[in-house]
Amino acid sequence: MSLTIRKSPPGLLLCAAMLTYFVWDYLSFEKVHLYTYDLFAERVGIKLGWGCLAFYPYFYLIAIWAVTDLPDPGTPVWQLIIFALLFLAGWAMARGANMQKYFFKTRPQKAFLGIRPKTISDGNKSLLINGFWGLSRHINYFGEIVMGLAIALSVGYPGLPWVWLYPLYYVALLFPRQIDDDKRCAAKYGDLWLQYTEKVKYRIIPYVY
Repeated sequence: MSLTIRKSPPGLLLCAAMLTYFVWDYLSFEKVHLYTYDLFAERVGIKLGWGCLAFYPYFYLIAIWAVTDLPDPGTPVWQLIIFALLFLAGWAMARGANMQKYFFKTRPQKAFLGIRPKTISDGNKSLLINGFWGLSRHINYFGEIVMGLAIALSVGYPGLPWVWLYPLYYVALLFPRQIDDDKRCAAKYGDLWLQYTEKVKYRIIPYVY
């Protein structure tokens, strides 16, 4: 009985590396997520409770599972570099936004990446309007979707519907969440929220939505 070892395509290795980094990054900055929607609005909720224990460990890998027995698509190195840079751009938006919010909540006067917090206030509550949070009201959501897009593209089979389930899941999750969060913030901040939406006009995608 002979054992055949199949060489993994570079795109598959890139996909695995990006997913591994995504999970490592999330766990490394776990305390930052105490200030995200999952905790302060959902109180952990089904996404973190059932999701992290039962759903995400399998769903993250769906693009890899979908192509693991298919031949190497021969994705050019320059395309893989673009996908990696796309992933890093999405990560920078998501991680940067969450870190800026964390610094603002825990050390309001401290600059983050040289960005001094600029806010609007009603005397009791304050809202960030610069840096990552000046680009859109939920720029971190956009970053998550961009990372999912890079992961889907990296495996080299864009015509295969299974590889798109991961980024489409984020679209289905985060766009309704944005609507719900905006309603919650409007109720919480009142007129201050109206001032905020005049200054930060875009909901998720800068200059688009």
